[in-house]
Amino acid sequence: MAKIKELFLKYKEIIMYLVFGVLTTLVSWGSYALFEIAFGFFIKNTIVLSSVANVLSWIVAVLFAFITNKLWVFESKSFKGATVVKELGAFVGSRLLTGVLEWFGVPLLMLIGLDQSILGIEGMLAKILISVIVVILNYILSKLLVFRNKKK
Repeated sequence: MAKIKELFLKYKEIIMYLVFGVLTTLVSWGSYALFEIAFGFFIKNTIVLSSVANVLSWIVAVLFAFITNKLWVFESKSFKGATVVKELGAFVGSRLLTGVLEWFGVPLLMLIGLDQSILGIEGMLAKILISVIVVILNYILSKLLVFRNKKK
C-alpha cells in the first residue's frame, strides 16, 4: 500500500489530469444531450440543433476543465481577479488551438491514408491519434502556459 501511495504522489498531477479529463468528457457528452433535448423543442433543424448543442457543450466542458485543472490538477490557488482572468483566457485560447488541431487534424490524417475503421467507424484511427495528441498538448499547454505560477 505504501508503494501505491508513493506512486500516486509521484504521478499525482498526471493521474488527476486523466481523471478530470474523463469527467470533462462525461460533462461534454451529458451537457450535449441536455442541450439537444432542451433546444429540440425550439430548433427543428437537426444540423442547427446539433451545432448549437455542440458549441454550448464545448463551453460547459471547457469551463469544467478549467475549474478542475486550476483547483485539483495544477493546484493554482490564486483567486485574484487578474490572475483568474489571465489563466482563463490562456486556458480557453489553448483549448481553441487544440480544438482547431482536432477539427482539421482528423480529416488531414484521413487524407494521407490513416482512414482505417475501428469497430466499423470510418476514420476512427485518425480520431484516436489526434485525440491522443490533443490530450498531450492540452496538458503541456496547461502546465507551461496557463498554470505555470501555481502556489501550494
